[in-house]
Amino acid sequence: MIDRRGFIRIVGGASMVSAFAPNYGFCTTADPDGVLIEAAAFTNQGGWVLDTQFYQQMGGCYLLAHGLGQPVADASTTVEVPEAGTWYVSVRTKDWCPGEWDAPGRFQVLINGKPLEPVFGTEEGWGWQSGGKVELAKGATTLALHDMTGFDGRCDAIYLSRKPPAKLPTTPTDLFGWKDELTGRRKLTVKAEAFDVVIVGGGITGCGAALAADAQGLKVALIQDRPLFGGNASQEIRVHTIGIRGKGHEILKKIDTAHYPNGSAKAILDQEKREATMAASSVHRFANHLAIGLELKGKSIASVDARESSTGIIRRFRAPIFIDCTGDGSLGHWAGAEWRYGREANSEFDEKWEKNGDLWSPDKADNRVMGTSVLWNTQKGSDASDFPSVPWAMPVAKNSTATKGDWNWEYSSNDLDQIDDAEQIRDHMLRAIFGSFWNAKKSPVNGAVSLKWVAYVGGRRESRRLMGDYIYSMKDMTERRVFPDAVVEEKREVDSHYQLSETGSESDFRTKALFYKTHGLYYIPFRSLYSKDVPNLMMAGRCFSCTHIGLAGPRVMLTCGQMGIATGYAAAMCKKHGALPREVGKTHIKELRGLIGYTE
Repeated sequence: MIDRRGFIRIVGGASMVSAFAPNYGFCTTADPDGVLIEAAAFTNQGGWVLDTQFYQQMGGCYLLAHGLGQPVADASTTVEVPEAGTWYVSVRTKDWCPGEWDAPGRFQVLINGKPLEPVFGTEEGWGWQSGGKVELAKGATTLALHDMTGFDGRCDAIYLSRKPPAKLPTTPTDLFGWKDELTGRRKLTVKAEAFDVVIVGGGITGCGAALAADAQGLKVALIQDRPLFGGNASQEIRVHTIGIRGKGHEILKKIDTAHYPNGSAKAILDQEKREATMAASSVHRFANHLAIGLELKGKSIASVDARESSTGIIRRFRAPIFIDCTGDGSLGHWAGAEWRYGREANSEFDEKWEKNGDLWSPDKADNRVMGTSVLWNTQKGSDASDFPSVPWAMPVAKNSTATKGDWNWEYSSNDLDQIDDAEQIRDHMLRAIFGSFWNAKKSPVNGAVSLKWVAYVGGRRESRRLMGDYIYSMKDMTERRVFPDAVVEEKREVDSHYQLSETGSESDFRTKALFYKTHGLYYIPFRSLYSKDVPNLMMAGRCFSCTHIGLAGPRVMLTCGQMGIATGYAAAMCKKHGALPREVGKTHIKELRGLIGYTE
């Protein structure tokens, strides 16, 4: 079956029927009535960037004109037109900030160097905007996207049709199948490969898991939806790693970061170190691959499918063991595992603790979670610089004035889901940033200050948490409980974030942190790192089995990396003993702990 986000989910071991396509540099179709050009497949992206974050929510990987207020260079490609004549043009795009102002993400579509008359990115919500009609000769035709603003215009696809198009698909479920049909991907055979362990999510957690499993001689597949490994530590997001390396020191020191200021370009050097480490391993790395679904055999996962972001090719990954390092608990969610989202009532795990009127856990459960940060910074030149007015940003920024943003530039809302509404959350932060900088530019002291870097990939802290045989809670940290199956250690404070707007501030895009010192090491048991419902699934990182407050200490990257290492070694124990994770935890835990570095 296909769920509401368009993910394929086959239950009971039946074969998956999926659609695939090679990358010819341009998209063609044998159907003379329609030619689909996916923006992700453009041969020259120019100054546009490929945004893969919201594939499941909006139905594609789109090109984004992230120019910080300066129009970016054109993206271009070539398409083979099968028949000369009149062709109707439709462009899948959106006005990402509708209101009583010019749309911030406006762009033009050029065909053979001539712009179509409509300006695109001006209609609310993801949809097909008409580009009118154009006369085309048979054969090679050039297409280009011409950014007009530098403020995050976006294009998912262009569709050429011989007749005025009927209603085109808009939901992700319909779009996935329609795109695969038009591009010919549906006719191609699935390429499947078997591994000892498949890890989905290439942040610090997933890299740690992959390196640990690789060190034990396992054939490892590491699937990552971005071009770079590191997740929140990558040069795309630029958060420095904190926590302690624990027993995972030798692995983590090869992939973590220095303690640079968040948002610093020094993240690039750590990225180079991390990529070199991963390349030197025997891990089979699949960057730019989005996990899109899985096959179940009974309650266990038999395989995971992942789509290459620019070509649309889908690969199938088979293994006896899977590790969910997505942060969002995606594999567990698709496989039917129990998961939680939001804050538990403080009575459920005895987590009621109040400081200066701030309640860590509410009396009644709610959907509040820690939010997504978008980091940014500026530079000061020798000459005055201009910055365009941003009326569309001011309803969010209001009177905020700033020239940089650290971790506390973070957004969460009871009304928005960190996964389902991820694009809206990221865009809210972009409005906060551009509006706050516009306010700062009004002061003469900032006349020569210009934007240097603004992330467009959001750094998410919390979403789904998959449930294991043990649910880790605040008391496990504050009472420093000792577990016979402890595989991770940490000593940093319990640290949870809440929006400043909850304290009466008008800035709903900034947070404050609540801290509780633990005064020594605390530990995480292996029982919190495998699903209680899916026998061959482990999870590591911020989707491990815990309460909302139980996540508040171990959620940082070095602690999550320790979790990854523990699950990577556990995968080796599974292969050695022909066991599943729960059996490893019950029967072989001493051996697993010894492999990690614990002595009895």
